Amino acid sequence: MSDLVQLLPLWNALRAAQTEYVLATVVEVEGSGYRKPGARMLVAADGRRAGTISGGCLEAEVARKAFWHTEHGPVLRRYSTSSEDGEVPFGMGCGGVVHLLLERSSTADVVLQRLAASFENREPLAIATALEGDLIVQRGFWPASPLIQFDPRISANLNDLARQSFERQRSFSEPIEGEDRQITTVRAEWIAPRPGLFIFGAGDDAIPLAEHARLLGWYVAICDGRSHLATPVRFPLADDVHVLPAGDFPPLPLRSTDAAVVMTHSLQQDTRILGGLLKQDLTYVGVLGPRRRTQDMLLTLAGESGLPPSEQTFKLDEQIETWLERLHAPMGLDLGGDTPSGIALAVIAEIQQTLHHATGLSLRKVRSGTFTSQTLRS
Repeated sequence: MSDLVQLLPLWNALRAAQTEYVLATVVEVEGSGYRKPGARMLVAADGRRAGTISGGCLEAEVARKAFWHTEHGPVLRRYSTSSEDGEVPFGMGCGGVVHLLLERSSTADVVLQRLAASFENREPLAIATALEGDLIVQRGFWPASPLIQFDPRISANLNDLARQSFERQRSFSEPIEGEDRQITTVRAEWIAPRPGLFIFGAGDDAIPLAEHARLLGWYVAICDGRSHLATPVRFPLADDVHVLPAGDFPPLPLRSTDAAVVMTHSLQQDTRILGGLLKQDLTYVGVLGPRRRTQDMLLTLAGESGLPPSEQTFKLDEQIETWLERLHAPMGLDLGGDTPSGIALAVIAEIQQTLHHATGLSLRKVRSGTFTSQTLRS
């Protein structure tokens, strides 16, 4: 999704100027490849481009010939770096084969419209695209839109595949048969909602955290009760800045796919914020500072439960343990470094690991298979 951070500003500028462009989309990768299916690059007629489809070795070649390849319509192109194909023309040297769908603005614009809406609204989306023959770039979307009309020979099948991708929350390729019995390969692409990071704290250490999250294409919100710190001037990359009122936890656009971190450095404010976040269903809640400090805040929150004294000791301990299981406290991976930028990197890395259910281990160990389930648990 982070490609859209670069793609959408260029796309909006090209649409405003009515300048034609080519959209290149990775639809399949055989063997090794730097980018995965779903990666996109936009190439303008005036030479500007945004997004990446490789590690930097294919972009110039694709941009140079994009308009020539699409002169007669959309096309699926194969870019190989395998030694079995002879000379390695693109300098990748990784032995992979990348399949790119190239199409001009006349067919790509509807895709980018739906991607832009999904990105801005932080909503999931699935797109099913035909990749072959006369039906190439015929599409289905889920959620479906009655305003978008495609070839009736295949549109119902494409919408159904998009629905399946949406419900399964995964991408896949599948051959389907249209009404004329033509077999067409379809790529169904699941696009997860854009993650949000709510940073509760507007101190200096929140600035690099917001910058890291923005580089990943996440929605970034700054929330703090100190109005002189929670300002758009201090956080120009944030999508939103909230000055928290005193009292109850305010209504915020938090979603289940979001992450939140508590780092105002005020024990009273952090306690109030943590109490509000514990009532939310979030993917990640992190608390800056030593674990003992978090336990003290939870003890305060548990003491406000109103239990009779005879039940408090056991019930409070049980409640605190339940809360601690949900929290990342202290937050961040053990990467070393104690500067604001180093801490921000450790926190962002842990959130990324949590969002993608990754191991957090060195790729050298993961790819070589030298780790065990015990390694993951420890």
